[in-house]
Amino acid sequence: MKKLFAAISLVLLVFFVGCKSNEDQSATDHSTWSTYKGSPASLQYSSLKQIDTSNVKELQIAWVYHSGDADTIHNSQIQCNPIIVNGMLYATSPDSKLFALDAATGEEKWVFNPFDPLDSSRKTSFVLNNCRGVSYWTDNKNDKRIFYSAGSYLFSINSETGTPVLSFGDSGKIDLHKGLDRDVDDLLVNSTSPPAIYKDLVIACVRVDEGPHAAPGHIRAFDVRTGERKWIFHTIPFPGEFGYDTWDDTAAYKYIGGANNWSGFSLDEKRGLLFASTGSASFDFYGGKRLGNNLFANTMLALDAETGKRSWHFQYVHHDVWDRDFSSAPALVTINRDGKQIDAVAQTTKTGVVLILDRETGKTIYYIVERPVPDSYELKGERRSPTQPFTT
Repeated sequence: MKKLFAAISLVLLVFFVGCKSNEDQSATDHSTWSTYKGSPASLQYSSLKQIDTSNVKELQIAWVYHSGDADTIHNSQIQCNPIIVNGMLYATSPDSKLFALDAATGEEKWVFNPFDPLDSSRKTSFVLNNCRGVSYWTDNKNDKRIFYSAGSYLFSINSETGTPVLSFGDSGKIDLHKGLDRDVDDLLVNSTSPPAIYKDLVIACVRVDEGPHAAPGHIRAFDVRTGERKWIFHTIPFPGEFGYDTWDDTAAYKYIGGANNWSGFSLDEKRGLLFASTGSASFDFYGGKRLGNNLFANTMLALDAETGKRSWHFQYVHHDVWDRDFSSAPALVTINRDGKQIDAVAQTTKTGVVLILDRETGKTIYYIVERPVPDSYELKGERRSPTQPFTT
């Protein structure tokens, strides 16, 4: 098995060892890294054993790739967790360029510039948007694509040529402002984490403003081939939808923003369940304009990946006024509890608590109870939730 040690500059140092390149590796084979964070389960785990504490000191850099586009004005950085598919490494640069390298040699195969000034179809204003990863999809024949976000757009790029797939959306891209069931053209909407891929769907996360003028963080799935929106889950519920009555203002869905999944998804492909953990509703530190418990903000959601329908939910903070959003995707794990093995979801929180819920039902495995909390402080218009969940 070929060994590979690679350093990607400017700021990201990565080592890959013996990465297999088969496209059809199962989700339980942890010897590949063809998916962001190693697997759809967000485990960030590799079963490879060629490097351990006895030989890590012997590692030497095999090659270095310089993207050459550090932006000192905007203090740019690389946050991308690269993937490797069929011996090709895919990642993004500080300036949101997508590039493909020969994973064994570091040789650059192609670079896609989403803000190419010579291409009038891709003219758009630059918005600093740290890209944490990319996603790969194939029909297991000749159609092979990389999906990633730059600025306000979700791009579909031919993984072999680095060119946009023109049949997807608007000449290879989707404007993430569109399809939110509300006019948000003048508001911030982009994406930091890569989309989830389920069958022939690409499911997008969004980053929105945290101030009083914010777009909603609704979750959307698009057809991987055409870009057509296939479903939407309203994280700020519309009239008649579950959770609508947790907002005292019946018009909240028209103007309140946030409640977005920005940290990425986890996917149980066998069960067809998509797990999304959401952030606070806006404004982050004042809830006087959004009284009520505010579902589905600060909530772990389990959605049917095929349809977007809610399977279950667990809200960790009611009516958040401290920006205690979930800052990572949940990990899909199997735990031993009272002599039984339970497929679970493990979610870290900003309060130092790890939530562990049954993956199919959302039932808390280590019990959580609602306890009274202090009433609102002297802040005009504010009314805090009378109780909050506490671990036992």
